[in-house]
Amino acid sequence: MPVEQIYIARGTRLEDVAPEVAQLSSQAGVGVESVSRRWLDEHSERGAHQGLMASSAPFAFTPLESILASAGDKTSSLLVALDHITDAGNLGAIARSAEVAGADGLITAKRRSAPIGAGAYKTSAGALAWLPVAQEPNLVRAIETCKKSGYWVVGASEHAKSAIWDQSLEGKLLIVLGSEETGVSRLVAEACDFTASLPVVGHVGSLNVAQTAAVFIYEWVRRTRAQP
Repeated sequence: MPVEQIYIARGTRLEDVAPEVAQLSSQAGVGVESVSRRWLDEHSERGAHQGLMASSAPFAFTPLESILASAGDKTSSLLVALDHITDAGNLGAIARSAEVAGADGLITAKRRSAPIGAGAYKTSAGALAWLPVAQEPNLVRAIETCKKSGYWVVGASEHAKSAIWDQSLEGKLLIVLGSEETGVSRLVAEACDFTASLPVVGHVGSLNVAQTAAVFIYEWVRRTRAQP
């Protein structure tokens, strides 16, 4: 996300608190404005600014068709779709796992989804600067588009009869993860080729969606690496 303006607490020199930021902002022609700490408190997320904050341009989404075209004729490719994930921390953590594993893209729903802003960027540890993200108004239609490009689609569901270990995950795969409260929606689940669960041995019913994503993603990595 390109930085448009830097705000710093009044009475503080940017060079003193963040010399590298001062140098980069000067080179890029980004303005620095002195504001009150109260202004920073009001405009930052949960007041966690440490006397310094930046504003950026809106996140630039990538058309799904462009993501599929970039994946091209790969025999192995991973995409991850989020069915109304509303927590920015979860979105960022999933993006981090996907990017580290070499996924070709992330797909989010346009409505009732977490925004891609400071919170998601922070949790992603910068992964969202590298991972293409498509924002789709109709997730079922997006899934069908991926199928036409040769992707198998698995929905992560605690209600699935088969565990992830018993399903075929090799090749071109789209992993669908549902919302924190209700999981994968009915219509989206019906659009999947199959669903899979993670075995639960303890007393807690399921993992957090970001943890589930990491397990599914790395099971795909393990299977892909095992292929001759």
